[in-house]
Amino acid sequence: MNPAGAGNLLVDVRTGTRTTWADLPHVDLPAPAVVAVHSSFDALAPVLAHARTGAELLVVAAGRLGSDLLDELRADGFTVAGTSGAPARAPEDGRLWLLTSGSTGRPKRIGHTLSSLTTVSGPLPARRWLCPYSPGTYAWWQVVTLALGTPGQDLVVVDPADLDGWVDAGVEYGVTAASGTPTFWRRTIMADRERLAEVPLEQITVGGEPVDQAVLDQLRDVFPEARISWIYASSEVGASIVVHDGRAGFPVEWLERRVEGRPVLGVEDGELVVSSPHHGAGLAGAVRTGDAVVIEDGRVLITGRLDSDEINVGGAKVSAGVVRDVLHSHPKVAWAHVRGRRSPLVGSLVVADVVLDSGAVDDPATEAELGRWCRERLPEPGVPRRIRLLAAIPAKETLKSDV
Repeated sequence: MNPAGAGNLLVDVRTGTRTTWADLPHVDLPAPAVVAVHSSFDALAPVLAHARTGAELLVVAAGRLGSDLLDELRADGFTVAGTSGAPARAPEDGRLWLLTSGSTGRPKRIGHTLSSLTTVSGPLPARRWLCPYSPGTYAWWQVVTLALGTPGQDLVVVDPADLDGWVDAGVEYGVTAASGTPTFWRRTIMADRERLAEVPLEQITVGGEPVDQAVLDQLRDVFPEARISWIYASSEVGASIVVHDGRAGFPVEWLERRVEGRPVLGVEDGELVVSSPHHGAGLAGAVRTGDAVVIEDGRVLITGRLDSDEINVGGAKVSAGVVRDVLHSHPKVAWAHVRGRRSPLVGSLVVADVVLDSGAVDDPATEAELGRWCRERLPEPGVPRRIRLLAAIPAKETLKSDV
């Protein structure tokens, strides 16, 4: 049986292929199967096969499937699609597996279903979505399940390795909705702002990293008529926070709010805690996310990972995310990364890497200006003691900053 979105258009920017879900080639899945793909578009046929049969499936970019991970999956009974040999165990019908980004160490495997990954319900305006994410990630599944299960949601697929051409593709194929990380949007605005404004975007989604006011304002400047949303989501707790008001963070009134079918949000010891109906298999109740938050001016702001956000400067606790947001608010800054550097006297000092919108790497006047900017807005321990200028915003396959 074909899914509800079977007639939606699918475009492979890499090859120029235009097709629909219903016209994708048939794939046999030796469930439980691992499908390693070299392009995001190649993962769509296995997804359709799962939707039709419920065959247990893990989709992953071939570049992420190292020998250790492959051995681990085979030991857990998976068969790699396209290789010989039968699965070593009975499949779990309807199960989809996602791999976390591995930002805190070895990637974890999180169990989901099409139902738990599909968090949008009800009628939607027709959209043509750009999908720039690495195949098999949670963000990739969010866009793909929308196109699979909802009529009128077309999909334009571009691989993370080919993002330099996505703006031209967005214009050519009439992309009206796009989802990306703050790093993805900052890189695009810095490199191709004028051309970006020609993409007919009506819906812009930002997530996957802390979303600050500066990137929301930059997007609003380029697309004054579009709806701009930021989303907090993860493989573990699903899509848990969606904000459409153009402001960073979410209203403090949402904490401990209980609405049937929606996640419950909380803060414990400066950490975001989520109880979600969209959580992965084996997770229930309140899940500690590992993300640090601060509450300012009636908003709950997510500043970064707990294990890297707090910098101890001579006994004073400094939030790297707060310092980063101050740097991002400077009109000449396209991107910033803040961290602690060990100091024998005070434990750590705050240092920052910055990319200017000009791309300049030798600009002492601006470095001095950024120092003054921070001193006027931050307590003394939080002022960066060194600011290093980089020529370009570093990023990895997940579209997040490669730092």
